[in-house]
Amino acid sequence: MQGDDAELTVAVCAAQNGDETAFRTVYRSVHPRLLGYVRSLVGDADAEDVASEAWLQIARDLARFSGDADRFRGWAARIARNRALDHIRMRGRRPAVGGDESELASRPADADTAGEALESLGTGRTLALIAQLPQDQAEAVVLRVVVGLDAKSAAGVLGKRPGAVRTAAHRGLRRLAELVTAGTGQQSADQIPGQRQSPPGANGSAGVTQLRPRTQKDM
Repeated sequence: MQGDDAELTVAVCAAQNGDETAFRTVYRSVHPRLLGYVRSLVGDADAEDVASEAWLQIARDLARFSGDADRFRGWAARIARNRALDHIRMRGRRPAVGGDESELASRPADADTAGEALESLGTGRTLALIAQLPQDQAEAVVLRVVVGLDAKSAAGVLGKRPGAVRTAAHRGLRRLAELVTAGTGQQSADQIPGQRQSPPGANGSAGVTQLRPRTQKDM
């Protein structure tokens, strides 16, 4: 177990015993990535409200939780997903992530290239590109890379087999690498006078992300 995971596991146990300081530690550790997942489902405008509802349930049901840090992240993500889907049903609209599978190119790309692509993006840009993926790929990528779950925990959140989640995440990362490459080409053309412009709709990339995909080892 990594150092951060060990600390989170201890904090969760202490929070279950009523330690408010420990609960704040749990919140600070998990909330940013959990909010990113919720934002990918419901969009920016409603993400904070839905995440707050999820944390209310997490706090209420915490005593019944059992497991380590990774299981806690998966448990929290499952609660957040349920609250997000409830919110979407009440609003009568589809999740924010996802697209048409037929629109995707099938050119091959290495997993390393996909990882480098993600590392070159800021959080907002990452979620904007992920939103162009089919919904199964988008959720798999967000849970694996943004939330930081392993394939088994992500599968538990989505109600799928770990192998299916690995496949969806791998395909999503390959497509993200293509989108980033296309965006870089567009940006270069914009910056060099006389350079031939890329077709409309190419995506730009900017910033440096802290969302290093720690669980790609078993994809």
